[in-house]
Amino acid sequence: MKKSVLLAAAAFLIPVAATAALAQSNVPLIPREKIFGNPSKAAGRLSPDGKWLSWIAPRDGVLNVWVAPASNPQQARALTSEKERPIRSYFWSPDSRQILFINDKGGDENFLLYGVDVASGAQKTLTPFEKTRVQIVGISTDVKDHILVGINNRDARWHDVHSLDLATGKLTPVLINTGGYSGFLADEQLAIRGATKPTDDGGSEFYRVTNNVVDAQPFEKVGLEDSQTTSPAGFTTDGKTLYWIDSRGRDTAALIAQDVATGRKTVLAENPRADIGGALQNPKTGRIEAYAVNYFRNEWTPLDPAVKGDLDFLRSRLKGEFAVASRTDADDKWIVAEDPVTAPSSAYLYDRKAKRLTKLYTTRPELEGAPLAAMHPVEIRTRDGLNMVSYLTLPPGSDPDGDGRPDKAVPLVLLIHGGPWGRDAYGYNGYHQWLANRGYAVLSPNFRASTGFGKKFISAGDLQWGRKMHDDLLDAVDWAVGRGVTSADKVAIMGGSYGGYATLAGLTFTPDKFACGVDIVGPSNLETLLKTIPPYWTAIRTQFYKRMGDPNTPEGQALLKERSPLYKADQIRKPLLIGQGANDPRVNVAESEQIVNAMKAKNIPVTYVVFPDEGHGFARPANNIAFNAVTENFLAKCLGGRAEPIGGAVKASTAQVPHGAEFAPGLTDALASK
Repeated sequence: MKKSVLLAAAAFLIPVAATAALAQSNVPLIPREKIFGNPSKAAGRLSPDGKWLSWIAPRDGVLNVWVAPASNPQQARALTSEKERPIRSYFWSPDSRQILFINDKGGDENFLLYGVDVASGAQKTLTPFEKTRVQIVGISTDVKDHILVGINNRDARWHDVHSLDLATGKLTPVLINTGGYSGFLADEQLAIRGATKPTDDGGSEFYRVTNNVVDAQPFEKVGLEDSQTTSPAGFTTDGKTLYWIDSRGRDTAALIAQDVATGRKTVLAENPRADIGGALQNPKTGRIEAYAVNYFRNEWTPLDPAVKGDLDFLRSRLKGEFAVASRTDADDKWIVAEDPVTAPSSAYLYDRKAKRLTKLYTTRPELEGAPLAAMHPVEIRTRDGLNMVSYLTLPPGSDPDGDGRPDKAVPLVLLIHGGPWGRDAYGYNGYHQWLANRGYAVLSPNFRASTGFGKKFISAGDLQWGRKMHDDLLDAVDWAVGRGVTSADKVAIMGGSYGGYATLAGLTFTPDKFACGVDIVGPSNLETLLKTIPPYWTAIRTQFYKRMGDPNTPEGQALLKERSPLYKADQIRKPLLIGQGANDPRVNVAESEQIVNAMKAKNIPVTYVVFPDEGHGFARPANNIAFNAVTENFLAKCLGGRAEPIGGAVKASTAQVPHGAEFAPGLTDALASK
């Protein structure tokens, strides 16, 4: 789209009050399609033998896997032919003869495993069991003809381990999981060596497995406080060393090597501010050669001098954050992804011997030259003394000197991550760029219970849904107001999953704090949320109870009810937009329906958009674009920013609006054109 057209679009924006957003009049409006449409290419991989390149790219408008000879990427061809659901996760078979991928139906998260022969294009369903969810238990660089998979077709709660013959598709049972094990660990010969079992206190026990028989007694245990920061991380190829990510006896998770024969442990790396968050493992030896720590940004440190030169070379050639996405078995070539933040990400083929980088593609070339904004890592102090690593993006043109403070206060969207046991991180973020382009500051705080910052930070969120976790969000808003980023009356709250819950909590528990809210697949009732979680989450059910509230005790029931926004729906006084996938297995559609109904009963305005072919979030770009079209027009009315008209976005999606179209600007007209 030409710049003249972009500027012309501004003439049709919803009228706004005189705010700092008007200073953006010279900043082109980036079309939603460019940010939330299909990437041109993504997820580049090398086949283990180095002969093939692969990536995900659109085929007839749906993301599919493409392959090309590594020697000639221009000879790419589509290998898969999904017609509705985009492929978002795939990998190579160890023998380099197949692409393996998982997919579900309509967002139900019943993921099946599929294999496609590279030579013939023939596709097989490798786990042909409806209403099951496959797990990958083991893949080896030494064993080429089969892999280990977990399938819950016998008992929906637990996965049995099977050997999958890649040539024939035959599944052979290896270990039938009648003991309630949540996971298994295999070595490079695909022998099961370990099993994990949840405990009644919310922790885990780790058992040795010999000849597919699990020992009677565990050899390691962790309690609740270490449950999310301690786990085995794989064997070396010779099976003599077991790696751990381990927070026992410390706060942040360290990288530890354990001698299998003697049990002796050696700390290889630790950091006082953040957990060890990633590793580079040699494909031949299985030894860890480098590790990553992510506090403000992801930083790599070599352990083996063999890769130090490579990391130094990549740092010298690439301006943005980088990650090694794929390595050949010979370890002579890597795929390296680069994220410059203020430009679209790219992928490179790295020849280690020649020390040569060859650019393969840019993920979203349509964003090259677009006015993308910088992301500022900041540290926000909570009222009780915790440090929240947070990320702030400001509207282009609002911060000429680049110090992370706008010249004048601008409206702000507090964007809350899901989980809550997850984190926001530094890097290109489509939501940050989109909202900043519309005239908003965007702040993503890693509130207590966020992962990556040690076990104490996670545990500080135990039983604090809607309380101290919510206080952290309020503290983030106060920080932004205090620094002149925004004004107290121009703050919206928005998020998905837990972030959706936080939005509902914000509008019910603190009804005057936020100007409006956007809830995407957020639970409104913690009691019903815990009753409807999928059966294959049985292993972590106790941990939910310990960290959220136990519905089996009177005290827990009372706490869950108290922290459920549903019961305070009558307190909502500010505009609310809700988006939901009808097939969501994590946050049942009833979570949105019941709060909408409660608001309807009290004649409180709410706009409810539901997608019949989506689950926990919106995977199909047409649906995501449609909801974001509604969202940006909703926010423009609330905060006074800019908006691209809804146009045909809703018509192109499967969106249904059971209630409240009249409360979202332009939505009634958009629906009339469907």
